[in-house]
Amino acid sequence: MPRRSSLGLSSLLAARAGEAAVDGYSAQVPTFPLAYRWTLGVVLIMVAATWWRPLYPAEQAMHHSLTVLGLAALVLVQRRRPLPYPSFLLILIFLVLHSVAARWIYSFVPYDDWTDLLFGVRLNELFGWQRNNFDRLVHLSYGLCFGPVLFARFREAGRSVRWAALAAVDVVLSTSAAYELFEWAIALTLAPGAAEAYNGQQGDMWDAQKDILLATGGAVVAVAIAVAIASRRGRPSPARSGP
Repeated sequence: MPRRSSLGLSSLLAARAGEAAVDGYSAQVPTFPLAYRWTLGVVLIMVAATWWRPLYPAEQAMHHSLTVLGLAALVLVQRRRPLPYPSFLLILIFLVLHSVAARWIYSFVPYDDWTDLLFGVRLNELFGWQRNNFDRLVHLSYGLCFGPVLFARFREAGRSVRWAALAAVDVVLSTSAAYELFEWAIALTLAPGAAEAYNGQQGDMWDAQKDILLATGGAVVAVAIAVAIASRRGRPSPARSGP
């Protein structure tokens, strides 16, 4: 009887030791693997570079408050429920575009000068645009970048492909609308000149609706691609016929 007790105790201690070893190993798995750290470091350098001799420091600081919140939220999510690297990268791409736009308060991003220098083409002249459309690119990229991230997250939670796709587009649509309401509140509280500098409407009375449409359209396109990839991966490969 004592021998059985000692064997039972030994088994229990061995099991506990095994659990501790597994827990210890899990604790040693880095939340930010090397690729994540390098990517985040490059993005932080790029964001810091946008502050070199700022042209509109007060307005840029207002825009960058959202950058800081976005980076803090990303780090928090990564520590609690790590994102796959493609999702991590897509979020950082959007934050870089926002940071570049913030340096020129969206309305004055010199993309025409960049394309003229690189390709000898000025986009506004080529397409007949009457305004600076870099803000449109950022809103489109919001849907393109966050749509697949949300779709993948919902799929990880066990949702069906259809549910995850619809929910991802819906979240992009609703958050875009919420942000436009936030900008409207800014316009009500700030002086007219400061509100225009922050919102960057450039005289377009339908600016908010167009921004929401672009973000939603980007999400629809990106999620459709993600659905196609998921369906292709889930489809069984055809049996190879023998000779």
